[in-house]
Amino acid sequence: MSRATAETTTAARSLYSRARAPSAAELADIPWLPTLDHDERAAAVDDLKVVRVATGELLCRVGRPATYWFGVIDGLLKMSNDSEFGVPITFTGVPPGGWFGEGTVIKREVYRYNIQALRKSVVAGLSVRTFHWLLDRSIPFNRFITNQLNERLGQFIAAREIDRMSDADARVARSLAALFHPVLYPGVGTLLRITQQELGYLVGLSRQRVNEALKALQCQGCIRIEYGGVRVTDIDALRRIV
Repeated sequence: MSRATAETTTAARSLYSRARAPSAAELADIPWLPTLDHDERAAAVDDLKVVRVATGELLCRVGRPATYWFGVIDGLLKMSNDSEFGVPITFTGVPPGGWFGEGTVIKREVYRYNIQALRKSVVAGLSVRTFHWLLDRSIPFNRFITNQLNERLGQFIAAREIDRMSDADARVARSLAALFHPVLYPGVGTLLRITQQELGYLVGLSRQRVNEALKALQCQGCIRIEYGGVRVTDIDALRRIV
C-alpha cells in the first residue's frame, strides 16, 4: 500500500470511528426524509450516520471510492480539485441543507473531487447500499435525486460563466447567489453564515477584495452584511449582475 493510500484509509477510518446516530433535530434538517414512507424512513434513519468534521479536514478525496451520500447539517464545505498545473480549482461551496455526490454514488465511481471543511461542520451520510435501495423502491426519493441532478447541472453551467467573469463584484455576486439556491441548499434561508475569508476561498479572491465587493453589493441593495454572515435582500438582483 502506498503512503497516500494509507493516509486516505486512515482518514476514512478516523471519520467512521467518530460517527454517531443523528439526533431528532438533525433528522429534521434532512430535506428528503419527509418524502419517504414509514418503512423507507425507518430504514434510512437506522442507516444514517453523523460526524463532526474539523476545519481543513477532508471528507472526500480524489480517487477514493464513494461509500456514502453526504449532506451538510451545519457548517460549510468546499468542492475542489487541482488543475493539471497543480493550481487548486474550487467548483462550489456546500452550505447547510446541501446534499452532494449523488452522481458518483449512482455510478459507484471514485471521487473526482475533494470535499474539505472550511470550518467545523456537522455532516450526515447515507450508505451507498441504502441509497440504491431507496432508488429501487421510492418514487419520491427518485424525484428528489432527479431534481438534485438537474439543479446541479444548472449550477455548474453557471459556475463556468462565473469563472470567465473579469469583474470581481460580479463574481462575488453570482457566487453568493449560488449559495442561496433554495433547492440545493434549503437550510440557508436568507442568511448565510460565512466569513469574508471563506467566501474568498470559494470565489478565488483575497479577503480584502471580497470585502470591497460585498460593500458595493450592499450599496446596491442586494445584500446586507451582518455579524458572521451575509443576508440576501434581493436574490434576483444578485443573479442579474454582470
